[in-house]
Amino acid sequence: MKSKRNAQILGSWGEAVAVDFLEQRGYRLVASNVRSPYGEIDLIVRKDESAAEAPESEALTVFVEVKTRSSARYGYPEQAITPRKRAHLLATAQEYMRLHPELAGEWRVDVIAIMRSGKDAPPEILHFENAITAEQT
Repeated sequence: MKSKRNAQILGSWGEAVAVDFLEQRGYRLVASNVRSPYGEIDLIVRKDESAAEAPESEALTVFVEVKTRSSARYGYPEQAITPRKRAHLLATAQEYMRLHPELAGEWRVDVIAIMRSGKDAPPEILHFENAITAEQT
């Protein structure tokens, strides 16, 4: 059985991989490991939807839950998002947007699933955009 410390190391590694993945696709990191009374969100990123000269308010805010596994023994990473976790992620995102009116505009909740097969193998990364919506809770 994996120790809690090993799980934390794997999770931190996965979040760093996710940040790199997102930055390569034009997102910029706003915050990480944001806590609220409802739960925690791993990453908050922003992406301009239009030209680079667009006002900040036209950027899309994306709340990202990162799930990392070193094997499929207990299922694929994305399968770890329970209905309860979905509700907590949405509530946390809504609370964050309420507390940060400067980010007004469109937002969504994504999931990034990372499978680490081995130290020398590149990770498998799946990005599920708009993976969690109010209709699913």
